[in-house]
Amino acid sequence: MLTVKNINQYYGGSHILRDVSLQCQLGKVTVLLGRNGVGKTTLLKSLMGLVPIKTGSIVFDGKQIQAATPYERARAGIGFVPQGREIFARLTVEENLAMGLAYKSAGTPIPAELYELFPVLKQMLNRRGGDLSGGQQQQLAIARALAAKPKLLILDEPTEGIQPSIIKDIGRVIRMLADRGDMAILLVEQYYDFAEELADDYLVMERGEIIARGRGSEMQANGVRQLVAI
Repeated sequence: MLTVKNINQYYGGSHILRDVSLQCQLGKVTVLLGRNGVGKTTLLKSLMGLVPIKTGSIVFDGKQIQAATPYERARAGIGFVPQGREIFARLTVEENLAMGLAYKSAGTPIPAELYELFPVLKQMLNRRGGDLSGGQQQQLAIARALAAKPKLLILDEPTEGIQPSIIKDIGRVIRMLADRGDMAILLVEQYYDFAEELADDYLVMERGEIIARGRGSEMQANGVRQLVAI
């Protein structure tokens, strides 16, 4: 579903991404791990077109998209849950979910499945996003990204600042979405145990480079925890 080959990105004179290559397949969770400041979020912004890449290629669903705008990538079927959630605090839960359908035709209904995945949202449809807890906001951000039924879901540290019970709920939903087989998931995460539990494939980034990769089942044997320890 997604093939990234040898992309490079610079901020000023700093070489932030160095020949990064990766693949995400339908029905699988690809986990990207790394310490703070190694380039993970920059990579995701590059995949979404929020920052341009200097060299390399990004192929999504068989088409080159490195020159596409962020909204073109969203329309093509990429859903993005940014670090920090970035929900609309003054809008209601229902209005936030409707924003995930902004490029669809008027009157497109919010998929009922979102309330099955995250029951708490149905109970809070008329509550403003800013009044939700951090965990509830994260569930809202994921549901908003899922509203348009993407083929690729990209999540940037969804467990950050979230209580353990909701982390389990989010993990359950991610696994369920992958197991259906019609979506690829790229998960950037620092919480090792959460990443290991979900990973079908893993990548480790350091100083803008991918330094290790393999099957999720091999993470422990390959010493991945030590590679990302602070």
